[in-house]
Amino acid sequence: MPHITPFLWFDNNAEEAMAFYCGIFEQSRVVHIERYPDASLDAHFVGMHGKVISGIFELAGQRFMCLDGGPAFTFNPAISFFCTFQQREALETAWEKLTEGGTVLMECQAYPWSQLYGWLQDRYGVSWQLSFSEQGEISSPITPAILFVNDQAGKAQAAMRFYATLFENSGIDSLAEYDMDAGVMAGAVKQARFHLGDDHFRAADSTIPHAFHINEAISFFVSCRDQAEIDRLWAALTADGGEESQCGWCKDKFGVSWQIIPDHMAELLSAGPAAIQAMMQMRKIDIATLESAGRTSER
Repeated sequence: MPHITPFLWFDNNAEEAMAFYCGIFEQSRVVHIERYPDASLDAHFVGMHGKVISGIFELAGQRFMCLDGGPAFTFNPAISFFCTFQQREALETAWEKLTEGGTVLMECQAYPWSQLYGWLQDRYGVSWQLSFSEQGEISSPITPAILFVNDQAGKAQAAMRFYATLFENSGIDSLAEYDMDAGVMAGAVKQARFHLGDDHFRAADSTIPHAFHINEAISFFVSCRDQAEIDRLWAALTADGGEESQCGWCKDKFGVSWQIIPDHMAELLSAGPAAIQAMMQMRKIDIATLESAGRTSER
């Protein structure tokens, strides 16, 4: 079962952001930072030497990945991170720090679904939903939350069911639809939780117009065991209106972006410049081609 990791595309401030987040959440740490190589390896790297090409960090036990990608994609609330706190003080402290230099989307206060809840965009544009819960042990204190908006509104159920067909031991854990008198389309999801293997997610529909769409600023990195798994996931995700992109990136028919990557990608690229250049020319990752390029670098 491949592991799925949220991946954040920063505008050249990834290292600063990782340190900022790790100072807010308990059980947090920067695991690894890999930096862009010299620009002579590829024209894509001009001006990026020393920036983060691959960052791995953990917040409250949830693993994230990130990179410095420049201003191509901008964070928005279509994909946020839902954080459940069992101590009000911890939530209030996190809210104060995350809203500094950020924007409040929903005030932190009591709502019908929570004694204390708030939604914000932080100084980097990343969106967080903070909620207080007095329940027992929480399996996933931080979970990605996908909001299906505009042309994707009303498709949350279809998306969850589709994703569950791609990954073993997956399914919808809870689902609440809008009441018919709420004036929204039939079947629209008010809130839902689902899991793909061991990884937990939330989803909802919003049928009112929004000035944003799901985009590549937050994608999901899938670590695959072999070429067969890459081929299977790539074919499914790019079918029926999905889109191929470069370097293992693709977008599914719901607009959600994925990175379908072999679990030993770092080893493949460590073989040298020829392997990196070969990867930069790919759409779907081809392990055999990278291995061949690596052998060329070694000669």
